[in-house]
Amino acid sequence: MIADLTLVGHGGHRIAASVEGPAEGLPVLLAHGGGQTRWAWKKITNLLMESGFRAIALDLRGHGDSAWARDGAYAIADFARDLAAIASAMNRKPALVGASLGGLAGILAEGELAPNAFASLTLVDVTPQLESAGVAHVIDFMAAHAGTGFASPLEAARVISEYLPHRPSRTASPGLRRYLRQKADGRYYWHWDPAFVTGILRQDEDQSEGSGYGRVELSEAARRLTLPVHLVRGGSSDLVSPGAVAHFRDLVPHAEYTDIADATHMVVGDQNDLFGEAIVDFLVRTHARKGGE
Repeated sequence: MIADLTLVGHGGHRIAASVEGPAEGLPVLLAHGGGQTRWAWKKITNLLMESGFRAIALDLRGHGDSAWARDGAYAIADFARDLAAIASAMNRKPALVGASLGGLAGILAEGELAPNAFASLTLVDVTPQLESAGVAHVIDFMAAHAGTGFASPLEAARVISEYLPHRPSRTASPGLRRYLRQKADGRYYWHWDPAFVTGILRQDEDQSEGSGYGRVELSEAARRLTLPVHLVRGGSSDLVSPGAVAHFRDLVPHAEYTDIADATHMVVGDQNDLFGEAIVDFLVRTHARKGGE
């Protein structure tokens, strides 16, 4: 059974979360990508629960039901400090699974800001080196309707289908409505703070995903990772190239690597079953060896 709860991020920032799984299970924090919410992990949380883990899916600051940052604090370090604060408040050191933005925040948290915060780190289609064309594609999608919204959920579904043409066309389903808010003007807006787009997703050729930390700094943080690491790449990703994978594996030679065929940057949604099998296999093997942390 899924239960909603409120966690405390850096500086008391309110972070919404959903938890599923046995209380005695190893906690697994699930940190989504930019513009998503905790519901992106819906099927994965159930799989983790069935494998004995306690899955905790987060809405990152400014996303979903979490508090917006009044001061526009959406640098990668802000997200990283939230993850570190949440981990430090737990009775057991959690594993972290981070997709895109969530993964970058995990690298920075563990590799620089709060070493030894996590029991393991799973990175979902993200490394310190990201392809600029792929990043621009994401930014363009997020920025296009941030200020104007949509006339209806059906219009939002159409825009998503154009962005993800390899998937079946979306409908105005109840699941989609979790990503939208209807405001007083009657229009529907994405369920995240528009300031996030103008902040963290500002194009900058010297930075990864507009992170506030350049590729060099993120690479150095990755080089300092000593915990078990698993990199999962979408085989057709336009953000993480084979060259970026090779660079990351040079930085973190002990990292395990899985390539999910027929998946784009949106690995979790593209190949949910294969992705779920890959991360559960890693977590089970890793934490069985480590005595369950």
